[in-house]
Amino acid sequence: MKKLLLSVGLLVLGCGLAVVVTACGSEHAVSLGKPATTAATTTEHTGSVPSQLSLEVWFARDGSLTAVRRMHAPTQLVATAAVTALLDGPTSQERGAGFTSAVPDDTRLLGIGIRDGVATVDLTSEYQSGGGALSMQTRLGQVVYTLTQFPTVQKVRFRLDGSPVNVFSSEGIVLDHPVGRSDYADLLPAIVVDTPAADDRIASPATVSGTANVFEANVTVEILNADGKVVGKTFTTASCGTGCRGDYSVPVTYKVAKQQPGTVVVHDDDAAGTGAPPHSVRVPVTLTP
Repeated sequence: MKKLLLSVGLLVLGCGLAVVVTACGSEHAVSLGKPATTAATTTEHTGSVPSQLSLEVWFARDGSLTAVRRMHAPTQLVATAAVTALLDGPTSQERGAGFTSAVPDDTRLLGIGIRDGVATVDLTSEYQSGGGALSMQTRLGQVVYTLTQFPTVQKVRFRLDGSPVNVFSSEGIVLDHPVGRSDYADLLPAIVVDTPAADDRIASPATVSGTANVFEANVTVEILNADGKVVGKTFTTASCGTGCRGDYSVPVTYKVAKQQPGTVVVHDDDAAGTGAPPHSVRVPVTLTP
């Protein structure tokens, strides 16, 4: 009987290890959140389906790459969901807010594979049609930033109609190697806020982080309450500035009596003395006491 129990235990353990090996070898999934108890197992299964996905989709606004937040139903194929949302283009509300896309409307996604930190995205050849050098760089940056939001993706390799891309479009952009966010950092606005995301619930002290390329790397963070009054404020410096992009992260203490809508404002100095900072980003949030 003991031998029988031991054999059964080893069998269960072996099966558990087999599942782990299968998940780690997947080339087509990104793991997010806690495992769903009723999720169906597929060849791309990672065992992690959150109740609702919050995805970054990168478009252009005022000549810079800018992210919008999209909510998506639970899926194992989160990278596919994000790129599909990108190819669908901005919503009418987003277009009204000034968001555009450099990706041609008839571009279709043929597949995505993820392995060793590199996402290989296969798009139809329409992706490289039309536009000049800036349009080409912007559409590449849109895909790269959309895919590298996931912790399993650091760089992106492109395919068109199933074939590897070495030179992209008639603009002669060399793409014979995986590319990452740093390759398109020049397309970012002067200030980017990574956290908190739009519509996040925050509590004091709230950590505000992102990247900036501003005069002397000076960054000011303010938290406004529902009436637009400043209820928290602090200063920090990015790791680089005045011609180079650096990281910043700073806790901000604020006080509110009750939960309410609020705004996180990140801006640089009014070095020119015009009465307003030259660069400012506003992120709507919910403030909790």
